[in-house]
Amino acid sequence: MKQLYFMRHGLSEMNKQGRFSGRIDTPLAAEGVIQCHEAGQLLSGAGINLIISSPMKRAYDTAKIVAEEIGYPKSEIILSELFMERDLGSLEGKEYVKGLPLNNFAGVEHSNNLIERARAGLAFLDTLDAEIILVVSHSALGRALTHALNPNAEFGQIGTFGNAEVIRLI
Repeated sequence: MKQLYFMRHGLSEMNKQGRFSGRIDTPLAAEGVIQCHEAGQLLSGAGINLIISSPMKRAYDTAKIVAEEIGYPKSEIILSELFMERDLGSLEGKEYVKGLPLNNFAGVEHSNNLIERARAGLAFLDTLDAEIILVVSHSALGRALTHALNPNAEFGQIGTFGNAEVIRLI
């Protein structure tokens, strides 16, 4: 059975500003870069033999920093839109409000669609010839992956992931 690690990107400039970023391609903040180096150092003994990342700048930059820390070739990082952040539609760029019922806002990717995308991402990972995989992505996608792997974990009740937090999903 494959091992799957999930990592949320480091602190971004929009995280720092307390704004919904969604699909806005915000860069990592200086603190986020430090977080990524620290997380990479923690992962150095995990034996990761494949890194997959959201193509969004904050996630891809996180993946490159972790790759550097663990000695993984940056050129071999796979980018996949399956692991992109949730489209937050009309909320993008607005002030972040915890617990907001996101499915009720115009243009926001419904949580059911996000979960289906996570399932498609897991199916994609299953086709790859790697045993220890790191997915670098976003908090909403991490919750969707958690739910897809354990449907008893209700999506709306799964907590958020901290910046540069790493968890083992499988």
